[in-house]
Amino acid sequence: MATPPGPPAASKSNDEYRLPTDVKPLHYDVTIKTDLEKLEFEGFVNISLDIRRETSSITLNATALELGKASIYSDALKVEQEQSGQTLSNAQRVTYLFPKALPAGSLAQMKIGFSGKLVGSMTGYYKSLYEVDGKKKAYALTQFEPTDARRTFPCWDEPLLKATFAITMISRADTVNLSNMPAISEEVYSPAAAKPNEHPDLAKLYSSLDNTWKITQFQTTPPMSTYIVAFANGHFAHLEKSVTMPLSGKTIPLKIYATADVVHQAQFALDVKASVLPLYEKIFDVEYPLPKLDTLVATDFDAGAMENWGLITGRTNALLLDPQKADLDAKKWVAAVQSHEVAHMWFGNITTMEWWNYLYLNEGFATLMGEVIIADKVFPEWKVDSEFITNHLNRALSLDSKLSSHPIEVDCPDANHINQIFDSLSYSKAASVLRMLSNYVGEELFLKGVSIYLKKKLYANSVTKDLWEGIGAATGKDIINFMDNWITKIGFPVLTVTETPTGIAVRQDRFLETGHAEPKDNETIWNVPLSIVTVDKDGKPVLNKEAVLGAREQTFELDTSKPFKLNAGTVGVYRVLYTPERLSKIAEEASKENGIFSLNDRVGLVHDAMALSKAGLAKLSSALTLIDGLKNEKEYLVWSGISESLSGLVSIWWEHPQIVDQLNALRRALFVPLVEKLGFEYLATDSVDTSLLRTCAISQAAAAKDEGVIKELQSRFAHFMKTGDDSRIPADLQRVIFTVAVRHGGKAEFDVAINIHDNAKTPTERIAAMQALGSAEDPELLKETLKFISTKARDQDVVYFFRGLSGNPKARRLLAQYFKEEYDTLYKRFESTFTLKSLVELSMGTLSTEKDRVDIVEFFQDKDTSKYNQGLAQVLDGIRARIAYIERSTSDLTAWFEARSKL
Repeated sequence: MATPPGPPAASKSNDEYRLPTDVKPLHYDVTIKTDLEKLEFEGFVNISLDIRRETSSITLNATALELGKASIYSDALKVEQEQSGQTLSNAQRVTYLFPKALPAGSLAQMKIGFSGKLVGSMTGYYKSLYEVDGKKKAYALTQFEPTDARRTFPCWDEPLLKATFAITMISRADTVNLSNMPAISEEVYSPAAAKPNEHPDLAKLYSSLDNTWKITQFQTTPPMSTYIVAFANGHFAHLEKSVTMPLSGKTIPLKIYATADVVHQAQFALDVKASVLPLYEKIFDVEYPLPKLDTLVATDFDAGAMENWGLITGRTNALLLDPQKADLDAKKWVAAVQSHEVAHMWFGNITTMEWWNYLYLNEGFATLMGEVIIADKVFPEWKVDSEFITNHLNRALSLDSKLSSHPIEVDCPDANHINQIFDSLSYSKAASVLRMLSNYVGEELFLKGVSIYLKKKLYANSVTKDLWEGIGAATGKDIINFMDNWITKIGFPVLTVTETPTGIAVRQDRFLETGHAEPKDNETIWNVPLSIVTVDKDGKPVLNKEAVLGAREQTFELDTSKPFKLNAGTVGVYRVLYTPERLSKIAEEASKENGIFSLNDRVGLVHDAMALSKAGLAKLSSALTLIDGLKNEKEYLVWSGISESLSGLVSIWWEHPQIVDQLNALRRALFVPLVEKLGFEYLATDSVDTSLLRTCAISQAAAAKDEGVIKELQSRFAHFMKTGDDSRIPADLQRVIFTVAVRHGGKAEFDVAINIHDNAKTPTERIAAMQALGSAEDPELLKETLKFISTKARDQDVVYFFRGLSGNPKARRLLAQYFKEEYDTLYKRFESTFTLKSLVELSMGTLSTEKDRVDIVEFFQDKDTSKYNQGLAQVLDGIRARIAYIERSTSDLTAWFEARSKL
């Protein structure tokens, strides 16, 4: 069996991964010389230290660097010592030994030279490639989170060990240097710049310079963790604007940098940043402390984006879009990313988690604040709180319903564990739990508590208790006890509601996608805000936010002769199981045009019904009846939940052609009438909902093989192939048109998709082409796609190809086989990135037979799975759940379709 998630059986103590506490860094002077022609860097660091205990050895982090000899000057000893010895450990640490012990309570300055290669690893200080007039050029940028500052300069690379940083960059004179702070000086090199008494390693940096080089010095930062230090060097262009901040009254310059060919596509991201930055300062009542906030668009980037203090970085599709031809989904993604990263300027940068166990304090908050609370103020027409239910809450509950899930606050002893927790639990579940708390105590008091927390921990580090104390101070409630199990325990509850003569009885049990939890997995009792909506004597909705289930089972009084529902607004992190009779009444009320159940309620009902049927707690047929009853629904987000649910069923039964045909017939019955009503043209007068619903309906009808829709989309692509004119391909339909053309076409369409990939005008066009290349049905074309991944695809793009292939039933087994055959190459290519875990999940995560499960276990038996063991365990859990779902629900599905055909 593959290694399970969590610490290995022979777990090492945290001391083996955490640095000793006898020395603390106070300040770093970092000088770094970047040579983009030789693709290498060299540097020198002078670190001011507080010696807390007497020691003759100093241990810090360093890896993948050539290190010079270290020296140390003690203010107490008044003498400079050179190292007497040096040892490197497998835990990415170096220990320097010195002849004389450094006295406790003294200060010291440690100096080390270093050098490294600029490679395309997307970690540490790395190269990113782009093309100018057909020639490849490089620039360099950093990506340090979580544990890769040590790949660039020796440092105390732990979030608790904050220090100030003064960065000096040496670079070619015609390039741009960027860092966290503004430049205080920049001058072309002259021999006079060299200082006579410099350390030899520092002098060496200057010795080969001439007037084609320049030196840029940056302001010293506030105290900060190493993982948000950043710098970049290259031929960048920029856009700029400024904002006046509400608390300080300061004018803050905002810039966004990119290569000159695409910088014009960065205006929207810049505008979003300008809109949200003042809002955060006002809401948190804490000043933005830096003199500027830049963003750099990276051609090669592992994550979506990164919140380096004062210098946000991110991949092209997270920050660029063509203002003349941008689809709504692309706009929403750019806005969400930029707003999320700006939230980190407070959550994570001013106040930083003490250790990676508390990552959610950064990511959960940035998700809730950036993508819901602040985004709603800037883009109210996007209904972001309702969209959160599908994009975050449902995704989190799906992962958290597996036995191989983990608590939000999770032990992370080493880098392999740390990299794996950047997942839907640290982001989406954490944000969902915080959203639930905000709703329970009221958003105004919640944000007041957040402000108290930030002010108490300015430039400091925090743990969970600090946040709960802040919100407790604002609300007068015992938040620590109320919230503890939501953060420290694995899973979430399903509430079973039964009706009594005077109201309802509600019972909580842990929800698992495989069915009822065993007693050993069902020990947690959560404090569950029930948020019960009922109606008054006039038929108007009444909300009870005070009711809390704090025991295994409790009763609550209410009039069950009138409509009611728990989890009003779908703000709770739980599922609700009603009796079939009650669910039928709720579905009837939900289908009414002026019913009491809100948009959020209806979205949540769809997701709950599907999840409960998958777990065997309710019949799949009842979920389909609920969906069928919503066919007159007008809101896009309900239809989005329906489309995700039905696509999910097709994906699970993908090797059962008769079931797939019946599901596709249902999809056509639901979505083709919407296509006929909305058409294929996007008008400037369309509402956001209309545009998104049109895209959703056309995509679903095409996926369900509606001949009319497929023919229309093919004709639009054929026009483009013939004329080169893409005016008949609206941005919102780009992805589905490319996919349909390749899926139902041949070599000619496939080759055009490759050409689009190679010459794309925008990041979204390029991604649409990549995913289309995975949608071919001809095995020979699919093999070409796999070859393309191996020989031509950028590292950051491989995940898009895998997504396209994993979504294609004709490609799934080919993809799994490719992953196995190319495992060693893929592992080496991605071992230091977040991507590796995703590739494991995408290549194996759609399979659904016992033979698949056994084969996967066997394949990984002799592999070192420590970098992705959580993802692998989740894949195996998912396969078990799909096997059980197919066995349990196929006959129910068949009977439902048969009954429906007779209506």
